[in-house]
Amino acid sequence: MSELRDAAMTSKAWPFEEARRLLKRYEKAPPEKGYVLFETGYGPSGLPHIGTFGEVARTTMIRRAFEAISDIPTKLICFSDDMDGMRKVPENVPQQEVLREHLQKPLTAVPDPFGTHESFGHHNNAMLRRFLDTFGFEYEFISATEFYKSGQFDEILLRAAERYDDLMAIMLKSLREERQQTYSIFLPIHPETGRVLYVPMKNVDAVKGEITFDDEDGREWTLPVTGGNVKLQWKPDFGARWAALGVDFEMYGKDHSTNTPIYDGICRTLGVRPPEHFTYELFLDENGEKISKSKGNGLSIDEWLTYASTESLSYFMYQKPKTAKRLWWDVIPKAVDEYHQQLRAFPDQDAAAQINNPVWHIHGGTPPESRMVVPFAMLLNLASVSHAEDKDTMWGFIRRYAPEASPETHPDLDAAAGFAVRYYNDFVKPTKTFRAPDAKERAALEDLAARLRDWDGGLDPEELQSMVFAVGKAHEFEPLRDWFKALYEVLLGASQGPRFGGFIALYGVQETIALIEAGLKGELSI
Repeated sequence: MSELRDAAMTSKAWPFEEARRLLKRYEKAPPEKGYVLFETGYGPSGLPHIGTFGEVARTTMIRRAFEAISDIPTKLICFSDDMDGMRKVPENVPQQEVLREHLQKPLTAVPDPFGTHESFGHHNNAMLRRFLDTFGFEYEFISATEFYKSGQFDEILLRAAERYDDLMAIMLKSLREERQQTYSIFLPIHPETGRVLYVPMKNVDAVKGEITFDDEDGREWTLPVTGGNVKLQWKPDFGARWAALGVDFEMYGKDHSTNTPIYDGICRTLGVRPPEHFTYELFLDENGEKISKSKGNGLSIDEWLTYASTESLSYFMYQKPKTAKRLWWDVIPKAVDEYHQQLRAFPDQDAAAQINNPVWHIHGGTPPESRMVVPFAMLLNLASVSHAEDKDTMWGFIRRYAPEASPETHPDLDAAAGFAVRYYNDFVKPTKTFRAPDAKERAALEDLAARLRDWDGGLDPEELQSMVFAVGKAHEFEPLRDWFKALYEVLLGASQGPRFGGFIALYGVQETIALIEAGLKGELSI
């Protein structure tokens, strides 16, 4: 085995831990189908969201880890549950009245309110695929409607009719008594109205593969379970899909975890070994409440990408998936800077450290070089003091600090400069609060300005940082962080900030002197 594979077999990085667990599934013999199948599911009743991204990104990380330790080919399927009935009209789409006429019809039988696709389901599927393609995910797409109607699901549906009582027994245990009276794992598609019916079965003929039921008007119908005439309730569908496709791995949120025994039981009853699972914790909003599509709390994909790169979001998704995390605006700068810290560390690490580095998993083992010579947090402070309205203003300072840098040679820095201006104006600027220095702080600031006027040491950030330290010690700040806190609150209008020596190097010595003088006179304002 290669050095990489050796290291991967003992790595504590969670994608490798999951990959090794999956590999044990086939330690005796490789899969008969010839590949290991990863799956993610998508409910196209709404637009793709940040949870969809997280699920596909994390599954892809495990897939890449598996490919590093095994020669078994892999596939990733993104399955769209587009045969589900439309239970309510989404609030964020046009032609609400038209859509209301099609409630309970499969999403692929509901007209597209945007007028661009064959149906609402097709429209949302196209958005999902464009969404996945934008991020470069490798996957195969399957539509539930096509899966049911093409006959690909027929074998499992006929087996479900044969084992109907056993499957119903699994489901009934999980339902309230009132629901038990009308429940069936099969949902017929009404031959006339096209609606998905939630009605009890009068008979299930396992030999003929047919169901008999009364519709809502009391009329009796008999339909084959095959060919798209019938779909499964969502929990049985979950397990049956695993059985039909031979899924080896699927992850889902903690809110699904109580259903895992049901999904597994359905799959086993249909004669197929359930896949390996990975349950991740949910995201929280600024108040620590669970993020909900219907509430609209938390961040969307587009909102994150307005202020930072895709890779920074992947980094956030990589971190501690088993821990609930706040997904709010203030996590973005930290994610950007930590991502680039890991990129810079990667080339000098040995194989064991590299595969534990998040960027290995984000980039499938071949991360790019970081060209971020200025941290994102520093760019935010530069945007603040320079009153930058665009990234061209930022580059005036960046070029002096790093003469070798340009938008062409440092595209990640160029993008980050634009993001920083936007982030500063939208989130930092409205919250800035400057204060006047006390007597001790004023004396220290005057000393710092005087030393900067006499400074002839160039723009080395470490030398400037040492000088700022020396001022704090000379004025007996204890602890020394109180000195830096004063610098941030008086000069930057915030309680936290960058390494101040690096900030001076970036902003400029004369500019920093002018900033200190303005702070001493109380002239700084938002």
